[in-house]
Amino acid sequence: MADAIDSQARQEAEASTTFHLAEDDHGHGESSPVLLGFWIYLMSDALIFAALFATYGVLSTSYAGGPAPRDIFELELVALNTAILLVSSITYGFGMLAMEAGKARSVQLWLLVTGLLGAAFVSVEVYEFGKLIAEGATPQRSGFLSGFFTLVATHGLHVTFGIIWIVIMMVQVGQRGLIPENKRRLMCLSMFWHFLDVIWIGVFTFVYLLGMLR
Repeated sequence: MADAIDSQARQEAEASTTFHLAEDDHGHGESSPVLLGFWIYLMSDALIFAALFATYGVLSTSYAGGPAPRDIFELELVALNTAILLVSSITYGFGMLAMEAGKARSVQLWLLVTGLLGAAFVSVEVYEFGKLIAEGATPQRSGFLSGFFTLVATHGLHVTFGIIWIVIMMVQVGQRGLIPENKRRLMCLSMFWHFLDVIWIGVFTFVYLLGMLR
């Protein structure tokens, strides 16, 4: 009799374990492959930026008789642009807090503010590029300028893509609310946006601040 009871208890325990594993597979664990895949993408993107930073480091003193960083950089303007991007990272954080609270309207509002700040960042960058080109500091002028334009423009394109993604998520949240799929997408967008913030801090330090010391 005792053996029969033990056998039944083991079967019930195995059935319970199987149920919880199945629940994990179709519940919270469902988003894990997506988040893992996005982390892999971010790491590959980080390698691209690492290569661009390394290239710029090699070319940063190749002026070819052209202007040096201190001749063309407006540090005050770049510092303002850096502040804009940092604030946009904070506003996105508020959006994530609103998402956790289940406030779809607030999420859309914070996404809008973040997108506008991102657009302001890109606009300042385009203005800077236009001013440099008008002064003759074009990418083909020297190795330094080629490396500079390539690195900064690549980051700017990423920010532009992020703005488009923000607009898409505003529409998705408006149409379908804070469903699990939208929450997962907002989480991926959060990682992407903060990643761009970190990359820009590197650009500001390595390209602009150190460039002014040369």
